[in-house]
This record gives sequence, C-alpha cells and structure tokens, in this order.
Amino acid sequence: MISTKGRYALRVMVDLAQQDTDGFVPLDEIAERQGISKKYLEIILKTLVAKKLLKGMRGKGGGYRLTRRPEEYTAGEILELTEGTLASVACLRADAEPCERKARCNTLPMWERFDGMVHDFFYGITLADLAKERE
Repeated sequence: MISTKGRYALRVMVDLAQQDTDGFVPLDEIAERQGISKKYLEIILKTLVAKKLLKGMRGKGGGYRLTRRPEEYTAGEILELTEGTLASVACLRADAEPCERKARCNTLPMWERFDGMVHDFFYGITLADLAKERE
C-alpha cells in the first residue's frame, strides 16, 4: 500500500512540473494548491531535496524546483525514494534475508511476476505524463 507520504510526494512533483517557470516555487503556494499542511509538506520536500529530486532555496525568491526535466523522472523513482521498496512480499525486498523455502516455494514465481508488473507500471510513467493528464 502506498502511504500518504508517497502519494503527496507525487502530487508535489507533478505540481512543480506543471509550473511554467525556471524559478523557485514557494512552499506556501504548493501547500495551498495541494491542500497539504506546510509542516507535513516540509518533511516530504526535505526528503526530495536530500535525494536530489528537487533543489530548495531559502529566503526571498526561494522555494523549490525540479532538478531535471519532468520527462526524466518516473513515478517509480519518486515512490521508491519516499516509500522504500515496492516489493509485495518480504522475501523479494532487496535487503531480505535468504529464504530457506525459495527453491521449493510454489507461490514465489507469482510474486515475482506481480512485482515485475508493478515495477514496469510505475517506472513506465513519467512526471511529464502525470503533469499533462488532467490539464
């Protein structure tokens, strides 16, 4: 399940992609447009800046902006940076302990296919795609 943090991070990134500016977009404006509290939005933006998806600037004329073109971001990248793994079962997480049942697990191929579909779905959608869907 995708948490509010992941969903809001996507909304913020789409919002910034829709702004036709090379400048910085103030936090207050993003929070108002998206209906997200400034305090919670700051937590999300801090993560996105730390992971270099956004650039932040303090002071007059400050705010946030994308570090790349919208076509260069995927929904999968944004979700994994804010949510962590998108793996559906614990044994498929990158940091999972080796499973003693792996060689004889009848359901593992199903979970691997499912995770592949989830990965391909989210990594096949760019921020540019999301920004233009409801314009």
